[in-house]
Amino acid sequence: MCGRYFIDDAETTAEMRKIFNEINQRYHNTNLSVVLKTGEIFPTDRAPVLINEQKNVQPVLMTWGYPTWHGSGVVINARAETAEEKPMFRASIPQRRCIIPSSGFFEWSHSKDQPKTKFLLKQNSSEMLYMAGLYSIFTDQDGKKHAAYAILTANANASVSPIHDRMPLIVAPDLHERWLQDEEYARSMLSAPCLAEMTAMQV
Repeated sequence: MCGRYFIDDAETTAEMRKIFNEINQRYHNTNLSVVLKTGEIFPTDRAPVLINEQKNVQPVLMTWGYPTWHGSGVVINARAETAEEKPMFRASIPQRRCIIPSSGFFEWSHSKDQPKTKFLLKQNSSEMLYMAGLYSIFTDQDGKKHAAYAILTANANASVSPIHDRMPLIVAPDLHERWLQDEEYARSMLSAPCLAEMTAMQV
């Protein structure tokens, strides 16, 4: 499970700075103009995601968490290996796949004899961590439509399993277009093991 994730200061990472700049340009002088949040990202926060738009990878703002049918709380994660079976996520898989840019994600260890310990997990090979997700369009109680996303999770690999049994499904930068544009490839990724090596830092 990925319950919170981390976005470093945009000035620290060129890739994140580019995403933030494109978001600011896209929403300039609109009612969606916001100060983009960095640091710890919580469910229901609005944050950048990458989507396929006219055969290009484009950043947009969305809310983290699919609203539940009974209107209480949100669903923030989807198990990659069973997403196709779930009515909430099934319709998003063909054309509403996304990528969530981040600097890392948080997990809490659950040792029987120790208190919960919070860790920030970052990818060894890059300052950026791109998580696979799904999104959909919802109508709120006021009749306004908004886009929301959920992060896909997979079984934890050896670098994460000492802390938690799940981790985000990670999309390498050179596979962004394939994940967003190639449905057959994306469906094969849902059951693929997550190979990205992570380093955990206690926070």
